Amino acid sequence: MFKKYFRFLFISGLVVLLTSAGIYQDKLFEISKNLEIFTRVYKELNTGFVDDLDPNIMMKTAIDAMVNSLDPYTNYVTESQIESYRISQDDRYQGIGARVGLVDEEYTILEPYAGGPAAEAGLKAGDKILAIDGITIKGKTLDEINLIIRGVPGTNLNLTIAKPAKKEEIITLVRGEVNIPNVPFSGIVGEDIAYINLTTFTANASANIKNAYKELKNKNPNLKGVILDLRQNGGGLLHEAVNICNLFIPQGEVVVTTKGKVKENDQTFKTMAPPVDLEIPLAVLIDKRSASASEIVSGVIQDLDRGVLIGQRSFGKGLVQNTKNVGYNAVLKLTTSKYYIPSGRCIQGVEYENGQPKDIPDDQRSKFKTRNGRIVLDGGGVAPDIKSQAPELSDLTKALVEKNIIFHYVTRYVMGKDSISSPETFVFTEFGDFEKFCNEKKFVYQTKVEKSLEDVLENAGTAGQKELLQNDINNIRQKITKEKEKAWTIHKQEIIREIEKEIVSRFYLQSGKVRYALNVDPEIKEAIQVLHDTKRYQQILTKK
Repeated sequence: MFKKYFRFLFISGLVVLLTSAGIYQDKLFEISKNLEIFTRVYKELNTGFVDDLDPNIMMKTAIDAMVNSLDPYTNYVTESQIESYRISQDDRYQGIGARVGLVDEEYTILEPYAGGPAAEAGLKAGDKILAIDGITIKGKTLDEINLIIRGVPGTNLNLTIAKPAKKEEIITLVRGEVNIPNVPFSGIVGEDIAYINLTTFTANASANIKNAYKELKNKNPNLKGVILDLRQNGGGLLHEAVNICNLFIPQGEVVVTTKGKVKENDQTFKTMAPPVDLEIPLAVLIDKRSASASEIVSGVIQDLDRGVLIGQRSFGKGLVQNTKNVGYNAVLKLTTSKYYIPSGRCIQGVEYENGQPKDIPDDQRSKFKTRNGRIVLDGGGVAPDIKSQAPELSDLTKALVEKNIIFHYVTRYVMGKDSISSPETFVFTEFGDFEKFCNEKKFVYQTKVEKSLEDVLENAGTAGQKELLQNDINNIRQKITKEKEKAWTIHKQEIIREIEKEIVSRFYLQSGKVRYALNVDPEIKEAIQVLHDTKRYQQILTKK
């Protein structure tokens, strides 16, 4: 009997082994076959194509096509790109401590960071950088300019600056470590709710949240809840995400597990320290740009039924990348594993379109359960418990922002002003002056309907029906023009909010923007309401 049993096990194991070996051999054959086909195709192109081919460009194109078919985070870095790549990844290289960009094709300070070299040197939003160390930057790309600006802390940088309505001047600043505050603001909202805004998971993020919470708790012993704002937060350091979870969940809890093809590289991360507060009601705000570490924190809070999530479905990045040297000073950055949170689900978006996660219908997602038995879904980010509509600007306001009209107006508006009232009380009352400025700039814009109408007219011309439709299209255009004139009145308050937000940021920087938004933010109001309503809060966390 035992001999037959062991014989059966032996034969079964041998079948599995041979089957696995057969699959492995088949895969090796497919790899070898396709590599041979690729080599032959390249040889034929190199020999017979009418023009000379650059092998570096050809191979880069081929490799890019291959890695881009996988996910947006797997990239090939050539020898010619390696220096800029290393500088971008190396914390020893620092810039000027400001958000910069091209405004009307001019390299412009968009937002200096508090305490950074740019702010210390007196640079402000709207200042234009014309040259760096005597080298003109006109016509260079943002990547090229950033490569010039970044350098070793302690080294000097001479910037030729054009300030509004002033002569050019050369400003020398010293590169330094720019500690962009990851908690730009924390305070009390709704009389007894702690609000903490986290913008990025950089070093000390968990310590800064812990300190902010303790300070607010000491000042307000009867706190009724905490709002942790992770909107627009693209993530950062994994251990900071684990430590932030640790503030509100017990020691020894599994927070996240990484799993990949190489099983011995899988890792499990647990909370290691005593928590700060296990009882305080918690609301976490997320949106479509909350990614990676933000999704770990929000997903863990949801999986353990520790708090309520409010906002929109998060971005859906649950991947871990590592770099591999592939010879000749080139590097492959590749995805090696995925993040899994306590319920067992993966937050990674499983489909991409144009480099962005593609929304997957809920009925095609796998179901998992939170600790209380609530159903949650995997794939494509974390879904909030309380969904809210993502704020969307009108066509008019969006055009004013995208065409930098508001930015330029505010640059002129703040000239000669040393201060304004606090972000909570500041009110912009000069809308007529702003409209006049728009006329001076000859501001025009197209609505979505106008753009569609242009397509109709173009297609009609192709089909030979343009004259037939011309009168109808002209009538529609007249109606659109009247509606656009009304838009200035309809969306006046929306435009004023964007102007106020930009003005406040010029005087109070990052913390000012957060403080200003607190008064007009519907999701913060929703969070305050649910944290004050104990019955509703508990129902959300126990509803199955």
